[in-house]
Amino acid sequence: MKIQAVKGTRDFYPEDMRLRNWIVDAWRRVSLRNGFEEYDAPIFEYLDLFAIKSGPEIAGQLFSFTDRGGRQLAIRPEITPSLARMVNAKINSLPRPIKWFSVPRLCRAENPQKGRLREFFQWNIDIIGSDDVLADAECIFVCVDFLREVGLTPQDVQVRIGSRPLTLAALRSAGVPAEATDAALPILDKRPKVSDEEFRGLATEGGLSEEQVRAVCRFQDCRSMEEVRSALGGADDSEDQIGALNRLRDCLKTMGVGEYCTLDMRIVRGLAYYTGIVYEVFDAGGALRAIAGGGRYDNLLEVLGGPKVGACGFGMGDVVLGILLREKGKVRPGILAQGLDFYVIDDEGCPLETVMQVVGALRSKGASADFSYKRQPTGKQLKEANRRGAKRAVIVRPGNTVAVKDLVTGEQQDCRIEDILAGPR
Repeated sequence: MKIQAVKGTRDFYPEDMRLRNWIVDAWRRVSLRNGFEEYDAPIFEYLDLFAIKSGPEIAGQLFSFTDRGGRQLAIRPEITPSLARMVNAKINSLPRPIKWFSVPRLCRAENPQKGRLREFFQWNIDIIGSDDVLADAECIFVCVDFLREVGLTPQDVQVRIGSRPLTLAALRSAGVPAEATDAALPILDKRPKVSDEEFRGLATEGGLSEEQVRAVCRFQDCRSMEEVRSALGGADDSEDQIGALNRLRDCLKTMGVGEYCTLDMRIVRGLAYYTGIVYEVFDAGGALRAIAGGGRYDNLLEVLGGPKVGACGFGMGDVVLGILLREKGKVRPGILAQGLDFYVIDDEGCPLETVMQVVGALRSKGASADFSYKRQPTGKQLKEANRRGAKRAVIVRPGNTVAVKDLVTGEQQDCRIEDILAGPR
């Protein structure tokens, strides 16, 4: 019987692994230089942790199981609830603001399609303990900092910024009753992803009248804060939220990433726990799913039994990102090459033991070095060295002499074997 990988998962062959490591290394590098500390959590948690945050219907959207003790557990579909649980456990001893990041492996019981798999890696950036819009600005800056790091320009990607409170104000202004807003938000979140006809159908099924749909669409189509203010017609508390968005945009411009960011009131974010500014990152052409998404979630710690603490953050998955990087030609050949420091070759008549001695010495000094298990002509071994992406070939000759050949420039130098054994040059 031939057994294949489970649908929606990936096998990471060495070349795939090199790309994954390149992305993860960049995530980690950008996080650290922006002052974030790394954390992690168990790959499975109590099912209740996710049900409390997202409702009991979440059980059908993740992989859950009952352990031998009868406990209901789930493989994590996201790490933010685990973060909130961990912070709640030490809330009084952690200095604020808490700036943490993680790169967890996540699993979701989804229908696999382009840009969406059942198993993936996700970069999470979170700031806990600050109500200031500066924290939102810093999260967005870190996201853009990574996009720049991997060579994506404002012509390639855009951070689309919206506001959950202003969307709620628009619903109220349109006459949607408070008890109906929770059902309306996921519908509004789908608008950029479906046709106008499909959206009107979903909105009607959700209890919105045609007039209410028109009013909300007029708000979502605003392209400036002046248009937002006009569409809301002086709704309660809207000025504070408009002020927060204006300050956010000023901060992003001051930090030098304003050109990556644009106002988009269609950004709602489907998860119920968002309480403030929200945003998603898309390729400029809009051909792919969101690359990243996040926002402010000031109530999550409180919902999970802790105090009410300001919090914001985002997640970026590796699946859509990998597609975009390849489409934009940002995955350079050198990224996928193994890149040995040395490939050690035995010239004709040289004993294998001498090759092994040289390899051992180079590795003990921290250099990456490899050699052929088979005795082959020097020319064949040089071809293998090039195939492996080695920077230099060490050709060991009889009589304790070696030639070190630079495989990039072709230059070659002779030296004593003692010099090689003393360490890489």
